Amino acid sequence: MAEDPTRSVLDTSRANPARIYDYLLGGAHNFEVDRRAGDQMLPTARQTARVNRGFLRRAVRFLAEQGIDQFLDLGSGIPTVGNVHEIARQTNPAARVVYVDNEPVAVAYAQQLLAEDPQTEMVDADVRDPDAVWRSEAARRLLDPDRPIAVLLAAVLHFVPDADDPAGIVAGYLDRTAPGSCLALSHYTADAWQADQQQDASKAGENYQRNTSTPVVPRTRAELAALVAGLELVPPGITWAQDWRPAAAEEPPATVHDIYALVARRP
Repeated sequence: MAEDPTRSVLDTSRANPARIYDYLLGGAHNFEVDRRAGDQMLPTARQTARVNRGFLRRAVRFLAEQGIDQFLDLGSGIPTVGNVHEIARQTNPAARVVYVDNEPVAVAYAQQLLAEDPQTEMVDADVRDPDAVWRSEAARRLLDPDRPIAVLLAAVLHFVPDADDPAGIVAGYLDRTAPGSCLALSHYTADAWQADQQQDASKAGENYQRNTSTPVVPRTRAELAALVAGLELVPPGITWAQDWRPAAAEEPPATVHDIYALVARRP
């Protein structure tokens, strides 16, 4: 039997956002602690995860169709079927992808999965440190900063508190890319919460942080607009994730109003 590549680096005493997301998507790379944490989230959590995943795939396909052939997927999580490099290569077989995460299961399985793929690599790094990501061997080998790059931040920045300067993180990636580069971003929000949902959402957020030690910071539409100030929003702009250039055949039947999505272009 093959050795588990994560055996020596795992801490299964606490849940982890990447593994919880894997569980919500129906994946197998998670543990009981992650499943318990996932079950304590809002009833719409599975639908939100699927809607977010659908947005990411549509955005990657759109960007590849615009001629972008290099992708930087930040906070990529655990590899699943239909990941970024698979979607991009349906349009351009030469597409190159750098995945970035620092969760041991995500890193170990991605490195194992991508070991024979010279056009794709996983970087073990904290997405809050753009300098470290850009300095990585994988980024220097696979990404040409003189040509447009697609920077992907799908369901990542709501784990970054204001004290960690999310706007500075976005700038730290986009400022080093060529004109014509794009940002695809999705983000958790409380904009549509009704008064009777606030209590349940607050309780779910407290449970999540207690289980994972990771804060969840919902942000408003206006706050997201500020994060991408200076970039050109691609129509339809900032919208609910399921409404960003929807492809009916890929979407779950449910509609959720707790995650925004956008694609923006660097002029």
